[in-house]
Amino acid sequence: MNKVNSSKLWKIIQEAGDYLDGQLPYHPNHPNGRNAYAHVSICIKNKFKNSYKNIPDEKFNEVISYIKYLKQNPK
Repeated sequence: MNKVNSSKLWKIIQEAGDYLDGQLPYHPNHPNGRNAYAHVSICIKNKFKNSYKNIPDEKFNEVISYIKYLKQNPK
């Protein structure tokens, strides 16, 4: 992903983490609460098989749509 899109995407990931902070369900591996920012990043990496920086520019809008889905479906 080019630097401009990567920077935009990182900001969107941070905003999603802010939004999801405190909304993720309890998990026994995280007794002090789950890290919403890590959750968004890991979900992106699992779905697209790459970190957000290494996803092709052509999938930029698809990644944004997925982040919106994550915000609507905290799990």
